[in-house]
Amino acid sequence: MAEKIRRPQAQTPKGFRDYFGAEVTERKAMLDKIAGVYHLYGFDPLETSAVETVEALGKFLPDVDRPNEGVFAWQDEDADWLALRYDLTAPLARVAAQYRNDLPSPYRRYAMGPVWRNEKPGPGRFRQFYQCDADTVGTASVAADAEICAMLSDALEIVGIPRGDYVVKVNNRKVLNGVMEVAGVLDPNDPTKFEAERGIVLRAIDKIDRLGDEGVRALLGEGRKDESGDFTKGAGLSAEQAEVVMGFTTARRDTGAATVARLRELVGGSTLGAEGVAELETIAELLDRQGYGPDRILLDPGVVRGLGYYTGPVFEAELTFEILDEKGRKRQFGSVAGGGRYDGLVKRFTGQDVPATGVSIGVDRLLAALRAKGRGMADTTGPVVVTVMDRERMADYMAMVGELRQAGIRAELYLGNPKNFGNQLKYADKRQSPVAVIQGGNEAEKGSVILKDLILGAKIAAGASLEEWKSRPAQVEISRADLVAEVRKMLS
Repeated sequence: MAEKIRRPQAQTPKGFRDYFGAEVTERKAMLDKIAGVYHLYGFDPLETSAVETVEALGKFLPDVDRPNEGVFAWQDEDADWLALRYDLTAPLARVAAQYRNDLPSPYRRYAMGPVWRNEKPGPGRFRQFYQCDADTVGTASVAADAEICAMLSDALEIVGIPRGDYVVKVNNRKVLNGVMEVAGVLDPNDPTKFEAERGIVLRAIDKIDRLGDEGVRALLGEGRKDESGDFTKGAGLSAEQAEVVMGFTTARRDTGAATVARLRELVGGSTLGAEGVAELETIAELLDRQGYGPDRILLDPGVVRGLGYYTGPVFEAELTFEILDEKGRKRQFGSVAGGGRYDGLVKRFTGQDVPATGVSIGVDRLLAALRAKGRGMADTTGPVVVTVMDRERMADYMAMVGELRQAGIRAELYLGNPKNFGNQLKYADKRQSPVAVIQGGNEAEKGSVILKDLILGAKIAAGASLEEWKSRPAQVEISRADLVAEVRKMLS
């Protein structure tokens, strides 16, 4: 009895997905527009390996305490541990250290590409996704932070998110640390003291949009039980301490100047807090002078950013328009980009402080937002399909395809079995082809071709009003010499 052949299952691994034509085309078109903005600002592209040493990646994965947790890692034959990059910032820190004698300082770069995280997948949460980053390494000036915010604003507008549909929010971790010092959960002389409590405070503030004041207060205190009954341990702050922190979350005022004044009150005698407030004031002034008002970029103390390595200004781009969720409820689209200053990251390699600031755009989320607004980034129409009526005349059909391509018209020859003509038209429909070119023996003798309008067919099939389309014939017979001109007219 023959042994049964065990065949592999044709399915993507859990937490991964495949991207097809239109999605890939739209993503590339969007990234090209963003790259144009970054280029305009003087940033250079950088491509690093998808693989880094685990040692180089370090323990900067968000909300993870153990260095190797959350990464796809393996041991190389020379005993080194390697891993797929989980973001585009850790590789930049390695590059900045490795090539520090060759790169200009400050070094301004942008990078785009896939990253991998070994996390539990869920709805809309994948283990591989695209990021689009821009960073400035080597300057402590908050002008670099202001520039990143302005560039992010311009990038959102160039891809099709108009003013009024987004806002870039700016805060400063120094201000928050100053508030925590006033609240008694930060000791400037011993940064490790109250570290666990501060982590809980940061995560609580970051969830204020979702949990509201009451939920955040509970997490600042003893803890919070959610709807499912799960209990999350709180920071253990007293009511007085919690009040100081809550004052920080509601410090935003109608103008940047009023927000700065309120923050200055909250940080009290904290030197670090006062430094952070002064930086925010400078950023607001620099942006205002360039015409970036609060309709585009505003100071918002509610922005925290979860990563532990942020040391100064932090920012987040939020889309403010409403969409319907899977249950048909209205909700705001939310955050599509975030970043901040991380002055300690390169120091791991060099032992010296190297200031840096940057932003990361969630490519898949921004693409989803554009689709939700009906603002696709690219023409995803299929190619004109030249059908085959006579196998012996393949060279004639290929000549038609060649002429169309030379004229800049996307075209292809049907290369399947030409026996069933209906299947050729089904293929053209599946390819979302706008036009099918047909030439049988009769047309060849007359020196003509038939153009079949597949866009019209699709519109009628979708229930479009025939009145609206009746002036447009479903197919026309034209002179073979006019092929390019007539196809171009039909496409337009």
